[in-house]
Amino acid sequence: MSDAYAAAGVDTQQADEGVAAIVNVLKTIETGRESLAVPLPGHYASVMRLPGPLAPGVGIALATDSVGSKVIVAEQTGRFDTIGIDCVAMNVNDLICVGAQPLALLDYIAVERAEPALLEAIGRGLAIGAADAGVEIPGGEVCQVPEVLRGHPSPYGFDLVGSAFGVVELDKIIDGATVRPGDAMIGLPASGIHSNGMTLARRALLDDGQMTLEQKPEMLEGQSIADVLLEPTVIYVRAILALIASEIDVRGLAHITGGGLMNLRRIGSGVGYRVSQPLPSPPVFELIAAFGEISAAEMWEVFNMGCGFVAMVPAEQAQDAVQLLAGFHPGTAVIGEITAEADVIELPHMRIHAAAGSERLTQY
Repeated sequence: MSDAYAAAGVDTQQADEGVAAIVNVLKTIETGRESLAVPLPGHYASVMRLPGPLAPGVGIALATDSVGSKVIVAEQTGRFDTIGIDCVAMNVNDLICVGAQPLALLDYIAVERAEPALLEAIGRGLAIGAADAGVEIPGGEVCQVPEVLRGHPSPYGFDLVGSAFGVVELDKIIDGATVRPGDAMIGLPASGIHSNGMTLARRALLDDGQMTLEQKPEMLEGQSIADVLLEPTVIYVRAILALIASEIDVRGLAHITGGGLMNLRRIGSGVGYRVSQPLPSPPVFELIAAFGEISAAEMWEVFNMGCGFVAMVPAEQAQDAVQLLAGFHPGTAVIGEITAEADVIELPHMRIHAAAGSERLTQY
């Protein structure tokens, strides 16, 4: 369990136990037919086979996610026009991790009050994100729940959730099974915090650091705290689809979200991960660590620390992959390599690691 994160109100260990509890119930569902789900335990997206002759060899990829407590910053600032980008990003970035092409997204917006200006601004962000990801938004739902939601301030409370849908050829699913020791890990830069760890970030900056959202600390180079917290999540779809369509052997894909480097394990390949040359971290992370007195190990366990996505390819194709991906996301670079130490995650330059079987990053 992340110590500072738990103190801020997010108990990740309890969350993991809660997810396991609901999964244990849902896997008992009886439909009266053979399951259409492709086994991808713990992966970023689910894949379902189409029944009968509908589309032989094609699967439907599914992902759903929200933007978490980032909505509170939007409410506090009255800035609602970028949060929709985050909603799209959090979903489509998961979908591409199995090699799927995203096609559509449905949105669910729960509101304290259906303010037209608020909904129009959220819609603008959704439209921008959808265009960037190359997906349509053919429908959605707006639900007024004043007894459930209270805004910061009221009546501007809202929650934003998306569900993304795509297609993938069943024999081309990227599930990490072909990842091998010696493969290179390619890191794609993040724009900042993205949409994870926001509860801890707000506590560190606004409570512990006694800063305001309008303040512009010198190290943020003219940006305010609100600016960096609301910076939209990067959408990696076009870059990753181009990589998949190339001659490069894409063996594993990881979206670095809540859980930081622990996300690498979700590809389920039974290998280890050594991050020997991490991408530069945006200065906001230094502020969070300093004001919140958060250890380096916990920072890397909670936040993306400047790397929002990782592609795993054979070492001999690493530079070709970097060149292709950097055309979409400048700053892309090799950040490390796959090892034979199953489930071990290492940052050797910082003496941080997660041993096999451990759910924590620790300093040694």
